[in-house]
Amino acid sequence: MKILFTFPGQGTQHEGMLQNLPGTTLAQAREVLGSDVDMLDSAASLTHTRAVQLSLLISGVAWARDLERRGVVPDIVSGLSIGAYPAAVIAGALEFTDALALVALRGDLMEQAYPHGYGLTAIMGLTLPQVEQLIEGTETYIANLNAETQIVIAGSDDGMAQVAARALAKGASKAKRLAVSVPSHCELLAAPAQKLAAAFESVTLARPRCAYLSGSTGRVLWQPEKIADDLAMNMARTVRWQEAVISANEREARLAIEIPPGGVLTCLTRQAAWEGETISLERSGMDVAVHLAKRLRA
Repeated sequence: MKILFTFPGQGTQHEGMLQNLPGTTLAQAREVLGSDVDMLDSAASLTHTRAVQLSLLISGVAWARDLERRGVVPDIVSGLSIGAYPAAVIAGALEFTDALALVALRGDLMEQAYPHGYGLTAIMGLTLPQVEQLIEGTETYIANLNAETQIVIAGSDDGMAQVAARALAKGASKAKRLAVSVPSHCELLAAPAQKLAAAFESVTLARPRCAYLSGSTGRVLWQPEKIADDLAMNMARTVRWQEAVISANEREARLAIEIPPGGVLTCLTRQAAWEGETISLERSGMDVAVHLAKRLRA
């Protein structure tokens, strides 16, 4: 039986999320980014994509490293969107210092491409074919397939508002604008993704020491060049989180630990016919995670 670490994407961030992080990860980030790192998780900073993504990277790596120090080592790692970067670091495929530089660039590219008027909206209670009909003619795109009836769309504020109204009229249980200020995971970000891919050419990745499970394809990637492509281009590719969870389940992962912040992925994992236990480290606590991991390994 195997252990899966999951790393969340944008929308889970909160003010003060980098306070009291374990270990030396924050100090390492400060060496690369300078004193600006101390303000990344302020309310003002978290209105910017760059700060949000860097905060999620730093938090994810710090908490996952702390789990490893306590003897909880993953067999599989997977991240949703920006969560793929801390996943790659913990897998040993990407150096943390390189990840910091790449994520800073990623955030800048995404925000500069669409500084305002665009974002993401979650549609709950409708299936993919239903949502595909609703987005026709609205300048919106399918962005995330998180669960069978939880689908995220990307696009302009006006277009998403139109789809949200249609969805609620169709019987959706909820249509919620997410705390993301760019239209991620669709063709609108194809050009920024190509620029990020060019930056990856100067970075050397390694073969991961545990399975790196792509949240975009639902497949395990071992070749460094394929992981680099996955990381660079995932901003413009549909997230297929449900497929990733099913893939981990098929690989006999029976404990999924969601690395802080939040518990969104824990809820989504439970909706994907997960056969084992799944917990949010932030909500369940370190002691529970260590206990469950030791019991699984026994």
